Amino acid sequence: MARFLKYGISTGACAAAASKAAIIALLSGPVERVVVPTPVGIRFEIPVKDSKKLEDDTAVATVIKNAGDDIDVTNGITISATVKLNDEGKITIQRGAGVGVVTKHGLQVAVGESAINPVPKKMIMDAVAEVLPVGKGAEVVISVPEGEKVAEKTQNYKLGIVGGISILGTTGLVKPLSMDACRRSLIPQLDVALAHGYTNLFFVPGNIGERIAKQLFNVADDQIVQTGDFVGYMLDKAVEKGVKEIVVVGHSGKLVKLAAGIFNTHHKMGDARNEVIAAYAGAAGASTQTIRQLLQANTTEEATEILQKEGLQRATYDNIAQKINLRLVERTKNKIHFSVVIVSMDGKILGQDENARSLKL
Repeated sequence: MARFLKYGISTGACAAAASKAAIIALLSGPVERVVVPTPVGIRFEIPVKDSKKLEDDTAVATVIKNAGDDIDVTNGITISATVKLNDEGKITIQRGAGVGVVTKHGLQVAVGESAINPVPKKMIMDAVAEVLPVGKGAEVVISVPEGEKVAEKTQNYKLGIVGGISILGTTGLVKPLSMDACRRSLIPQLDVALAHGYTNLFFVPGNIGERIAKQLFNVADDQIVQTGDFVGYMLDKAVEKGVKEIVVVGHSGKLVKLAAGIFNTHHKMGDARNEVIAAYAGAAGASTQTIRQLLQANTTEEATEILQKEGLQRATYDNIAQKINLRLVERTKNKIHFSVVIVSMDGKILGQDENARSLKL
């Protein structure tokens, strides 16, 4: 019998819950669970491991990360928030032990800042604001005791995040996309789309692609299929179910891998992003120095900045998109008509294939 996979809560949601619990502990005593707001409009009730007052203006609380059925190295870790009230009326958020600091360009957080992404930071601020006394401010320090050790099992070192893990999450939820069982759980999206009569589906890697697909195409929720890292698997299923047309929309960090024939885009299954971008930039006229910079880029966002400075962004990504189209057609034995749109984190179109250009974006 098939079972439903359990969602988990992100490190950002845990940090928000711990921050709110610390203020409640300071003002009225320990609390066993708190409810926090999320970007998706749902309020989560999250258990609190412990919370206590430290001084007249300071308290601490901890939450245990629950990743649900996702294979997540941060599952079970302790996330702590120490909160100190002040009279300045502002909320500030800093890293404590086990939370990394950003040392390379190309991420959502500037170099030198705590590795707490913008959405989790807003979640923390919103949660704190719900219980902060009128006129008061708060200094919030997020710590992860096991963070530095856990970070060794992640890609943080490659991204230039040192000293611990990142506080992440775009929805507050952890969707179990990295398990073999979850691969099968993605298929119903195809069934729902086809049942609604959609003939033109939108394949996106995850939340970023879905958000941007809606912005660019005003597409219905049921028309969008999230593939996670299992792009090849979902393409095979689309062929089986008779899908005839797919628009692939996603961030360069995922889609570029498809140009190299990598259809499971999880980092453990292979990479080639820098090499693909550098090769196509070279074909577009990039100098040897620019190619070297691209090969050493920390992220595809940084690579995009390099291309922009050289005036090569559109030519490079358009050609990559065209190659992706070819790979998709080969994979599906020419049974599906594809359009490919590569975007940046902020939704800007970086490149598109010839079919996408006919969509009049």
